[in-house]
Parts: sequence; structure tokens; C-alpha cells
Amino acid sequence: MAEGVRALIVGLTGGIGTGKSTVSDMLRQLGAYVVDADVWARRVVEPGSDGLEEIRKAFGDRVLEPDGSLNRKALGQLIFGDTSLRARLNDITHPRIRLGMMRETAEYLEAHPGEPVVWDVPLLFEGETKRLVDCTILVYTPPEIQLARLMARDQSTEVEARARIAAQMPIDEKRRLATYIIENDGTLEKTREQVQLVWTTIRSQVNGGRDSSS
Repeated sequence: MAEGVRALIVGLTGGIGTGKSTVSDMLRQLGAYVVDADVWARRVVEPGSDGLEEIRKAFGDRVLEPDGSLNRKALGQLIFGDTSLRARLNDITHPRIRLGMMRETAEYLEAHPGEPVVWDVPLLFEGETKRLVDCTILVYTPPEIQLARLMARDQSTEVEARARIAAQMPIDEKRRLATYIIENDGTLEKTREQVQLVWTTIRSQVNGGRDSSS
């Protein structure tokens, strides 16, 4: 970590419509401290931030609201389908998001040294953040269930849902990269049982590491 504090960082990820937020909430209920990448994605572009100013310089005032805040819809329309513009935006925001997450983690560890920390990152395997975590949890559902859930959740057509899913790394490819898998295709209770088991396993590894070094 930055500030010289080191602990076990657990990367939590999934695919759109797989239920990552549900699992993140379950981990919180078990006492896990969760650092949310989406929260930091909003913070780094708040009015007055250097992140927002760099976006304005890169994309123009057209991506700002009249009050000076970020117009996410306008920015999204601008970068949609343009990989070079999307990469330019990511170059601005992603390093700031990672820095914010590291700082939040360090602050937590000052009060809770040695505790595992969960990083909730939607596109963990797609970006550089994967290099900063020690192990990963993937929330998995079979692609056909992922598609059905996304269509029901967003009231979207099959074509629209498939396009959104296709914009991410295939869920089965993520499965091959993950340390732990949460199969979220059954009841909430079955999912909760898996989350409990994975979190118990992670905590036992942390405690085992402490015992072996004492």
C-alpha cells in the first residue's frame, strides 16, 4: 500500500447482471470493509476536482452541466463506440480511482491493522487494478441467466442486453482468472452460504499468516 501499510486486498468482481452488489452487501454484513470503485469514480470527478478539470480540457465544455458538474449522459454519448476516447477518459479517471482506493484502504488499516479489505471493482480483470489485489472473488452466473436478469432489470431488449454484456470480458473468461467463485444462480440463501464460506476461508488465511509469523 501507499503509506507503507500492507494487508490482504481481496478483489470482488462480476459481470453486468450477475449480482455483484448483492454479494458485496453480504460481505459487509459479515463485517468486511468494502472499498467501492464506483464511489471513487464519482468522487474523482466532483465539481472543483482536478479530474473534472482534466476531463473538461480533454472533451470540452459540452460534457458539463450548466452548474459545472459532469454531464455523464453527454460524456457517455461522446465516448460510446469510440475506443480511443474511452481510453482517454480511462487514463484520466482510473489512476485517480486507484489512488483514492489505496488511501481509503490505508486509513482503514491504521485503525484495523492486518484486516483483509475488499475492493469492489466492476471491471477488475479488464484493467490495471487487478495487479493491486492479492486474490479475487468472482460473482458468477451462466451467460443465459445473466442475459435474462439484465433484460428484466433494465427492461431492455435482447439485442440491447447482449450488446452491454459483449462490451465486457466474457464471464467464463473471468471465471478462469478468479481465485474464488460465488455461484449466484440459485437462492439468496445458497449464495449467502458460499459468501460465508469464502470469507471464512480468507480470514483463516490471514489469521494463519499471523500465527506463522509470530
